[in-house]
Amino acid sequence: MKTFAELNFPGRLIAVEGLDGSGKSTQIYLLKRWLEAEGIKVYFSEWNSSELVKSATSKGKKRELLTPTTFSLIHATDFADRYERHLVPLLRAGYIVLCDRYVFTAFARDVTRGCPPDWVRGNYSFAAAPDLTMFFKADLEVSLNRILDGRPKLKFFEAGMDLNLSKDPYESFKIFQGRILEQYMAMSKEFKFVTLDANENVEKQQIIVRKLVSERIALKKFKRRSPLPLPPSLPYVAEEKEELEDKTA
Repeated sequence: MKTFAELNFPGRLIAVEGLDGSGKSTQIYLLKRWLEAEGIKVYFSEWNSSELVKSATSKGKKRELLTPTTFSLIHATDFADRYERHLVPLLRAGYIVLCDRYVFTAFARDVTRGCPPDWVRGNYSFAAAPDLTMFFKADLEVSLNRILDGRPKLKFFEAGMDLNLSKDPYESFKIFQGRILEQYMAMSKEFKFVTLDANENVEKQQIIVRKLVSERIALKKFKRRSPLPLPPSLPYVAEEKEELEDKTA
């Protein structure tokens, strides 16, 4: 089965994947800030953020009404909306597009919840393959502790409580996320993931992330052609810059 659409864009697509609590969101946020500081044209998109279905998803989760199939279709709708209205136009415009989770999240989670693999992949067959996919592999205990450092308890679906794996949410989390990890590892070679040790500290990981991106993507091609325009109240800055350049030439 053909998984990805054959599309050629001047832009580049970078995706990060990982278990909940792996720290991937922190790493892609830091990458975005670094690229912006370097003058790179960059756009960021995250999983389950489409305004089209965001409220419906939130209500369904709160009432714990979502079946595996409904969950899968809602996320596919969310992705399709963001892909058509944001990702594709910006890739065509020559941006580096950063995705906090891509279709691989659906491939892993939905299959773990019992959806047929071919059916899940078919729902995303319109999507283009990322130019770089970084998988942040963290130990289950590390992921769990990071989540609980930020909030007092696990979320219902995050812990896989809808699957009746265990009455204990922490035990359910470990079983559910462990099965998702197995799906990710099975996909790793097929989709050429670059696996990073997410147990390392934030700074060490970010150094590796920036090095990978710099090696895989010719960043100079994505620099803005001209600097951002000066505010109208500061017209003298450009004149002073020209004077300084004349003096130092």
